[in-house]
Amino acid sequence: MWEYTDKVKEHFLNPRNVGVIEDADGVGEVGSLSCGDALTLYFKLDADGRITDAKFQTFGCASAIASSSALTEMMIGKTLEEAEKITNDDIASFLGELPKEKMHCSVMGQEALEKAIACYRGETVPKPEGNIICECFGITDRQIEATVRDHHLVTIDDVTGHLKAGGGCGKCHEDIQAIIDQVQGKPMPIRSEAAPLTNLQKIRLIEETLEREIKPALHQDGGGIELVDVDGNRVMVKLRGTCAGCKASQVTLKKTVEAKLRELVSKDLVVEEVRS
Repeated sequence: MWEYTDKVKEHFLNPRNVGVIEDADGVGEVGSLSCGDALTLYFKLDADGRITDAKFQTFGCASAIASSSALTEMMIGKTLEEAEKITNDDIASFLGELPKEKMHCSVMGQEALEKAIACYRGETVPKPEGNIICECFGITDRQIEATVRDHHLVTIDDVTGHLKAGGGCGKCHEDIQAIIDQVQGKPMPIRSEAAPLTNLQKIRLIEETLEREIKPALHQDGGGIELVDVDGNRVMVKLRGTCAGCKASQVTLKKTVEAKLRELVSKDLVVEEVRS
């Protein structure tokens, strides 16, 4: 059983600012019922641009409710510029810390705040960069890498506690461990036929091969190439510069790009051009 601080218990048993602001200036929704946690955050500004009211609706555990309650208390009275500096670590500290297994609840609060502020400004929060590693919760390699680095995480359980990544089917555990090892400076294990590439290893090798073997040659002629997605053995790329309109682009893709990726990454790869 997790150990909760008195402040976490207080905000769980007596949550502040529960409800809806019908004429809210900003609304942020994160999570989903299918994932087990969902939060909708509302705020209202006064004429001077300060948050005069903040309310929330949360479906989740004690930590999720406490984190949402704490966040609204921290927001009220602040300008948007001050509020957007609130991090998940600030929320956890306000509560006297959260169990490491429940840090994702404070992350959910930070994300809801970012979306609510973006809503007020008429902006769209950009989708996380990188490739999806945890299909269950839609977490990318870039998100995992940044969280591991910023919070000095060392185990898969640590990552699950902060992001929920790896907390579903568990198929991504090997990829998460590879990211942890990379951040810690550990070398990638040598591959053998008995140990095929993981999805993450494949993507990283493709990126490295493009950067080292392909892009320099294309740049000399004013061209370029961008990795768009990797789906199984399908490598989807977009040609840039002079390569985009070149009549010989398909020859370049097959004879140069695909051949080099098959040589250095996997003999089963097929390169396809994405046009838009």
